[in-house]
Amino acid sequence: MKYSIIFSLFAVILFVPFGMNSIFAQETFIVNIPTGAAAPDAPYFWQTEKGGATDGNVDVKILDIVRWENADTAAHTVTSGVSPGLGGDGADGIFDSSLFGPGKGFQYQFTEVGDYEYFCLVHPWMTGIVTVTSGLQVIPNVGSNAGDGTTTFNVEYEFNRVISSARVHEDQNSITFEIVGKVTSEDHTLMLMLPKNLISGPLVIWADGQQITNFELNEEGGINKVIIPLNRDTELVSIVGTAVVPEFGAITMSIFALGVLSFLVISFKKQKFMMLYGRK
Repeated sequence: MKYSIIFSLFAVILFVPFGMNSIFAQETFIVNIPTGAAAPDAPYFWQTEKGGATDGNVDVKILDIVRWENADTAAHTVTSGVSPGLGGDGADGIFDSSLFGPGKGFQYQFTEVGDYEYFCLVHPWMTGIVTVTSGLQVIPNVGSNAGDGTTTFNVEYEFNRVISSARVHEDQNSITFEIVGKVTSEDHTLMLMLPKNLISGPLVIWADGQQITNFELNEEGGINKVIIPLNRDTELVSIVGTAVVPEFGAITMSIFALGVLSFLVISFKKQKFMMLYGRK
């Protein structure tokens, strides 16, 4: 029995996936269908609660939800596709509310990046677009310079500049991020999604040689979400943890696990032989 348990544990070591899953904060965006929207000459047909836009265009991130609420006196649909009123082919089958009356609503969660045109089947002049983006930038293959280079992670971040590189320093249990590019907003807060298998805490953070103590750290599953206030011209951010990228990469771990399994099998057979023939 004990050997079965050990075999199972090492089977997990062999086949557990290395990497990370993208994690996103989910929001719901409300689009109101105003009174009089059924008329072709209505001043507008949609109005978003966030920002008050009336063109029917909604910008969301992946996994966000858009909810359309009917404040009109007529029934409407929210149907994906290009409206025949614009020379399109009509519904494309991605989503369709069917008719919903005054006071009712329809919502849809967007799980893939892309542009989703929609319209009302009954009133084809009512059109709009939902634009879905990932919402985060990605630093690919972080950890490729550590260990045997086979255990890497895509690190997601949000910032008003670009992180051009991320280098792991095994001897210091740290990762250094290099920041370049023009400032695109006056919010200089850096948000990093750091997989715990890449770097584990507690974490100490430095920016251009100065320690940052007022950062925020939130755990989201296997991810440490780190929010760091920076200066406009920060160039280097270093994060120090208790460990970085596993000492053994995926290939090395597999070889190690296979070696241990072989040893256990031989030991088990030897013990069984001794029990059968070594003692009477």
